[in-house]
Amino acid sequence: MLLSRVADALYWISRYLERAEHTARLVDVARDLGLDRAAAVRSRAIERLYSSLGLPSAATDGEQSLVRLALFDTSHRNSVAACVMSARENARQVREEISSDMWEQLNDLFLRVYKLQDAAAVGRTHYVSRVIVEGVHLFAGVTDATMGHGEGWQYLQAGCFLERAASTATLLDAFLIDAGDASRAALDQADWVALLRSCSALEGYCRRYTADVRPERVTEFLLLDDECPRSIRFAATRLEAALRAMARYSGRPGASRPERLSGRLRASLDYGQVDEILSDDPHAYLTGVSRQCAQIHSSVYQSYISYSIETALSA
Repeated sequence: MLLSRVADALYWISRYLERAEHTARLVDVARDLGLDRAAAVRSRAIERLYSSLGLPSAATDGEQSLVRLALFDTSHRNSVAACVMSARENARQVREEISSDMWEQLNDLFLRVYKLQDAAAVGRTHYVSRVIVEGVHLFAGVTDATMGHGEGWQYLQAGCFLERAASTATLLDAFLIDAGDASRAALDQADWVALLRSCSALEGYCRRYTADVRPERVTEFLLLDDECPRSIRFAATRLEAALRAMARYSGRPGASRPERLSGRLRASLDYGQVDEILSDDPHAYLTGVSRQCAQIHSSVYQSYISYSIETALSA
């Protein structure tokens, strides 16, 4: 069984990197949304993406300042630079648990992020975002290829897919809230394409449904599809598998609380129907998904990281 500090560091390495990739992709998509659109529609479309990251209104702060905030402002804990810095610091603390290739790739990404600030300042946002996304993808590939798929690897998997499920739920909720708000302009096809691009799911959607982009199909694909790597259901399935493996490595009899909670989330998605979700209250449903992700996070900490001595002795 891993030391709690090691488990904590591995769990947060993947959470921070998944968050950095998600933020970089949303910034990239937001920069493209202004093409051939009215100023008011463009402003709302960009604000929708940034608000899902917990950033202020673009109309208030200006789009370029939001780009700097989302990518490089280390005082904002969810910025790309802050996330990559935190992931690197966690990796440094558990250097003996990860491969040399993983450390080199993460260190290289850390250095490149700080060198990219000048490129962002002159409007090369797409280039900056792609470097960050590709850097995180490289780290994930290096991890799978060079790190033993044992207990430590399972913590990396749990962190990655818990973060992905929560991020996708928050982003999809932002779009569905606007779609159901009669006081706002209706979302057009470009908005739903932007949502798919933000989740790196446009090509997968087109293979499943062709290029006919419909809101209910987009919602079903990002929420309930069992093959799309960015769907909430896919993430919940992988999360449950990782938590089950973590419980097995810890030697605790029966299903652990994190495993039970993740299993409940996965089951609700396995048997969910998009028409029922949309006709009822999609905001409440997605808020419930986010709440369950928060509960799983808390239970992971209580069970494996900040557990009591009584819990450890009973294992």
